[in-house]
Amino acid sequence: MSVMVARKKVVRKWEKLPGRNTFCCDGRIMMARQKGIFYLTLFLILGTCALFFAFECRYLAVQLSPAIPVFAAVLFLFAMATLLRTSFSDPGVIPRALPDEAAFIEMEIEATNGTVPQGQRPPPRIKNFQINNQIVKLKYCYTCKIFRPPRASHCSICDNCVERFDHHCPWVGNCVGKRNYRYFYLFILSLSLLTIYIFTFNIVYIALKSLKIGFLNTLKETPGTYPSMSLTVLTVLEVLICFFTLWSVVGLTGFHTFLVALNQTTNEDIKGSWTGKNRVQNPYSHGNIVKNCCEVLCGPLPPSVLDRRGILQQEESSAQEGSYPRGPSTQEPLATQGPGKAQEGHSVLSLQVPAPSVSDTEMPEEKQRTPGELPVPSPDAGRAEH
Repeated sequence: MSVMVARKKVVRKWEKLPGRNTFCCDGRIMMARQKGIFYLTLFLILGTCALFFAFECRYLAVQLSPAIPVFAAVLFLFAMATLLRTSFSDPGVIPRALPDEAAFIEMEIEATNGTVPQGQRPPPRIKNFQINNQIVKLKYCYTCKIFRPPRASHCSICDNCVERFDHHCPWVGNCVGKRNYRYFYLFILSLSLLTIYIFTFNIVYIALKSLKIGFLNTLKETPGTYPSMSLTVLTVLEVLICFFTLWSVVGLTGFHTFLVALNQTTNEDIKGSWTGKNRVQNPYSHGNIVKNCCEVLCGPLPPSVLDRRGILQQEESSAQEGSYPRGPSTQEPLATQGPGKAQEGHSVLSLQVPAPSVSDTEMPEEKQRTPGELPVPSPDAGRAEH
């Protein structure tokens, strides 16, 4: 006997969000789908720091100061914390318009632009907005069906509109926008300091060893646990990694320091939004480096508008098998109710109960038989057979 039971399945909003993102830990972690270079970033940082702490730090702590590994550990932990905070957070994704909202915006655009004759190109969908006596254009996003806020842009990799979009960084595996730009800047700043720190003390390590036993003997020296690999070979490997990383990371830090001082984004700098032929001034700049830095790095952090862990409820029906006692009592609740109530009951629970069979004890006296007596066929049964 089957019973139809309606139950509710809990679905989080992040499971239905459009765009090309990856979610983990029940929507708490949000990243881009392309994460290969992010894993390479983790490997380079963890590998270089592991070699430095395992070999050079022990020698330098004894010969120079025990504060050397402590300061290196602080820089390493701070760089890793800001990297993970940048990679795992919402950069400021703007939700797409619902169907009713998109239809309303389309009606507004048609009412503003009028009917466009067939064959002619429709006018651009732009709204003018004034900020600090400066006209700023709000562009329409055909993917998200919204007019983007000022400084927002649509990321082609994540397929989302991001508020105060700076750029998409594959090294951190996420977009860099309004909600994680300060952590991105602190990450590259701390990584630059960590790279310079490791590079400098690797050179100091080789110099100290060379003064004691000579440069050639330093190259031949091997640790006890790795007899086939020279300590200096590992140090030279660290120096090479730090040397090539130094130019890119330090240069990137200097570029973003320049942008923070002007309260400008990478996207605006590439497009030349405030340095073009018209020489339009940046309406977001306060004209003071300290104020710009305080706004970008120390201003209030807006909450995420996605509500990734919000609940969407969807009903689904499933059949369950169960056994119920047979007999007249199972039909009494439905029989005693009126026709309307019986239909209401069937809409909630549908039971298929067979009619009760007549036992020997319920038969009339003339048809009762004693134990061992064969049943006598009735004349009606004989006629039915013929």
